[in-house]
Amino acid sequence: MKMTQLKDGELIPINIAAHKLFASERNELIHLCFKPGEVLEKHKNPFDVIFYVLEGTGTLEVDDQSFSVGADTVIEVSAPELRGWTNTGTSDLRILVIKVL
Repeated sequence: MKMTQLKDGELIPINIAAHKLFASERNELIHLCFKPGEVLEKHKNPFDVIFYVLEGTGTLEVDDQSFSVGADTVIEVSAPELRGWTNTGTSDLRILVIKVL
């Protein structure tokens, strides 16, 4: 068994608080925490992702579409699609990201 607490997760060097909690050959689990107003610009990855919104509210942009998203929502985004997040709420937006490698 392996256990990782958020505070011990590997820090990912991007412009928001991001910690890698798990990694294997086939997938990764990342915790993102956006302060109000913080943005992760649209970008493309060579793998599919699954987002699970833990708390807060935000806007997810996928290609040229925009979606308002809140807690307890799961979103799947395929590899070729551009994706980006903005915290549009007044509290932290916390998201788990499952990378399907």
